[in-house]
Amino acid sequence: MKLFVTGICGFVGSSLTTWFREHRPSFKISGIDNFARPGSEINRSFLRSRGISVQHGDVRSASDFENLPAVDWVIDAAANPSVLAGVDNRSSSRQVIEHNLYGTVNLLEFCKRAQAGLILLSTSRVYSIPALASLPLIKGERAFDWDQAAAPVQGASANGLTTEFSTLPPISLYGSTKLASECLALEYKHCFSFPLWINRCAVIAGAGQFGTSEQGIFSYWLHAYAQKRPLKYVGFDSSGRQVRDALHPNDLAELIAQQIEYSGQSGVTTFNVGGGMGNAMSLAQLTSWCAERFGKHSVESDPTPRSFDVPWLVMDNRETTAQFNWRPKRDLPSILDEIANHAQRNPNWLDLSSSP
Repeated sequence: MKLFVTGICGFVGSSLTTWFREHRPSFKISGIDNFARPGSEINRSFLRSRGISVQHGDVRSASDFENLPAVDWVIDAAANPSVLAGVDNRSSSRQVIEHNLYGTVNLLEFCKRAQAGLILLSTSRVYSIPALASLPLIKGERAFDWDQAAAPVQGASANGLTTEFSTLPPISLYGSTKLASECLALEYKHCFSFPLWINRCAVIAGAGQFGTSEQGIFSYWLHAYAQKRPLKYVGFDSSGRQVRDALHPNDLAELIAQQIEYSGQSGVTTFNVGGGMGNAMSLAQLTSWCAERFGKHSVESDPTPRSFDVPWLVMDNRETTAQFNWRPKRDLPSILDEIANHAQRNPNWLDLSSSP
């Protein structure tokens, strides 16, 4: 089996590659990365030492795909993954579209030519921000909780969001480019008959992640807290009640392995993949966890709303479980422990991933 990974030196790409090297040693694995993300160079020598072929390549460049050898499956882990991408003055709107949509076009053309299956890693941020803001929530002591007495909501419940939840805009430039990529991938699958699985992922979290305040929040918060750096609750009454769920990359890798090896017939291609309610936590709850681990550290409050923020976003995995008998094995405390241990061993980790 020949496996090809885009964004192979990013956190997700390198984590998935490492898992496949350990659990599928017969696979021949290669990949490309443009090393645009600060810190991604760190993973190049490690992967090469494990027998992984790593080349410089950019999904935005069609010519970078021209001389690639044929492969059986492609995992697309290349993206500009920030919900603020294109509006944060660190990247332009055109750059976001080139990375996340035009890059998908080049990748789909490669899969068409090689007749390779595609695992498209999408995101929970394809879901409508106004619809998420209107979810029936109540203010718990330290987190927003689902209002059990509220009327049913299409595609959402106390278990989280299903793929039936609204994707109407606005969903951010990042979310819209990923949703458009999903649509294109489905059309290519229909027209050119190569295998396709689309995984809409929750927050992926684990040791070695270069998190920021707008993506990879669990890793970012722990590293910043451990180093007593400034932290801030933004919006939502500046209470830190907003809730997200965390997924360890090894759990994602196990699902992808099942999808690659799946031999049945499935009318469903798109799945929500996350930690679920069992792995969900608010920022305030995360701060309490950090205080027990690292000692007290004050968190500032800023009630000013921030664009694209949502109060509660948790993935409902039940359809994924029904299809693949898959569920996350790593619980949230073990994920946080892993990140905390890494933060204590690497006190300058956030500096490595900071822009010059």
